[in-house]
Amino acid sequence: MSDLRLDSPIQGKLVPLSEVKDPAFASGAMGRGAAVSEPAGKVYSPVDGEVTVLFETKHAIGLHGENGADILIHVGLDTVNLKGEHFTAHVAQGDKVKRGQLLLEFDVAAIVAAGYDVTTPVLVTNAADFGKITVALGDQEISDSVEAAAEVPAAAAAASGHDVAADEAELANLPAEERVAKLIAKYVGGMDNVRSAEHCATRLRLIVNDREKIDEKAIENIDGVKGQFFAAAQYQIILGTGFVDKVYDIFVAGTSLGATSNNKAEAYEQMSTMQKISRTLGDVFVPIIPVLVATGLFMGLRGASQALGMEFSENVLTMSQVLTDTAFIFLPALVCWSTMKRFGGTPVIGLVLGLMLVAPQLPNAWAAIPGGAQQPLIMDVLGFSVPVVGYQGSVLPALVLGILAAKLQAGLKKFVPDLIDLIVTPFLTLFICMILGLLVVGPIMHALESAVFGAVQAFLQLPFGIGGIVVGGLQQVVVVFGVHHIFNALEVQLLATTGVDPFNAIITGAIVAQGGAAVAVAAKTKNAKKRALYISSAVPAFLGITEPAIFGINLRFMKPFIYGLVGGACAGGLASFMQLAGTGMGITVIPGTLLYLDHLLPYIMVNVVGFAVAFALTFTLFTPEE
Repeated sequence: MSDLRLDSPIQGKLVPLSEVKDPAFASGAMGRGAAVSEPAGKVYSPVDGEVTVLFETKHAIGLHGENGADILIHVGLDTVNLKGEHFTAHVAQGDKVKRGQLLLEFDVAAIVAAGYDVTTPVLVTNAADFGKITVALGDQEISDSVEAAAEVPAAAAAASGHDVAADEAELANLPAEERVAKLIAKYVGGMDNVRSAEHCATRLRLIVNDREKIDEKAIENIDGVKGQFFAAAQYQIILGTGFVDKVYDIFVAGTSLGATSNNKAEAYEQMSTMQKISRTLGDVFVPIIPVLVATGLFMGLRGASQALGMEFSENVLTMSQVLTDTAFIFLPALVCWSTMKRFGGTPVIGLVLGLMLVAPQLPNAWAAIPGGAQQPLIMDVLGFSVPVVGYQGSVLPALVLGILAAKLQAGLKKFVPDLIDLIVTPFLTLFICMILGLLVVGPIMHALESAVFGAVQAFLQLPFGIGGIVVGGLQQVVVVFGVHHIFNALEVQLLATTGVDPFNAIITGAIVAQGGAAVAVAAKTKNAKKRALYISSAVPAFLGITEPAIFGINLRFMKPFIYGLVGGACAGGLASFMQLAGTGMGITVIPGTLLYLDHLLPYIMVNVVGFAVAFALTFTLFTPEE
């Protein structure tokens, strides 16, 4: 069995598959290889060969090399949902290609702004035909072997409620795709239990009515199924490139599933109210977080430079303020733009509405305070005196106004004739929403925002770090339930109002503690293969991503997760006690260091305490045999 070496088809940072935040790729079920994070946006052929698969959505491409390797390049995670937007193909299915030939281009910034992870797995799908497989990128190399990929989780041996072998024998005379489709339909509880179905490059994705009716172990044991799992309210069955298309066609044949499926909407419907709110806030704020991260880094660098004794001229300071203050001055424009986009309105209308909330003709919100340099405009509305100011740095007024504008625009389109829609609909939307925003929504939401913000500040300033203990101890529980995006709006408001984000420091302590617990489990595990797997799952936690450590290790054994929560509470309490706060949001642990350049020692202390407490408790009180 020969070894295989491939040059990465895409520039970026080479990472192990185990770090990919998708079980289908991270588990090796789809094949062996590596992944590229921070990709450059162009995919080149790593071999001389033929394009065997090019999906209509252009997010994934399959090649058969002259060296015998079947290669799948899957740009990003769940990017099938983009329906080909932001992707450009330079080849077609069946084309002969040469090594180094441009295959695909994709807009990294646009895909990230749409809320998708652009980490790109590069897989050899017929990996069993090779010994060691190595993927190289510059001076980086990642290798694995058949032996390293051979370990099967013990859970796969669990008993199934069906006699899979007998069912397989009964359908043995059918083509493989028909046999697999029929068995899946049987083991998911029948087609009546399937609400919607679709597929991506590698997986059949189902929304079911009753999860309890699914025999997961039976499905996992079907010859041709490479794995299965639940994610984002979808039941995903890993079938592989090319084969999944055939199985899907047979699975939905004779049903209405193929024509009406909308898994994203179905998954949203199955979420709890809190999960829906969190997902919506995430959809609104995640696209603008990169701007706030960059702004926070600028603030941190300026503060660190001044702390080191560097002096800047007045003009240089002014230029630095342009860098650090612009995003927060025009924050309502960013929020309103993103909200309109999320709720189906025209984004540019949202952008203009947001700019109206901070128009220079209005008194500046930061200056129009009691005793300030400016006074609010007093408008007489139905006998009531309404003070009107700009909403610099506000979040809720822009968020609510964006939702109202999107709904109003959709309503107007239902009765405004197409002939004048281009003129009348934007005019009425802007006119009505400007009045509502400045005279009704703005004052009400700003008052509510101030009350909530005051309560949060008071909670975080409780004596002895009590607020930090509570938040640090529970934050990763919130992550498990998938509602952590609900904190995004609060963090944005904290940054806009105070210039710093104390939540970031507390969350960092919670994240590093889960990583510490996972490392302790790895340190106590004697099996070398399992230890390597656990370490690879723990490493992303120190880059701010805890899902591999939580779902791959800590929650499976439960005690390490609890000890991680204790470590997070201790670190959060220390951060709150020292009043530690970042100059930005969105990055934590090692990358988050850039937000604390002017108070680095306290930040390191918080990280050390979180890691040490969780590691010590787990290493002392937990045994892997449990």
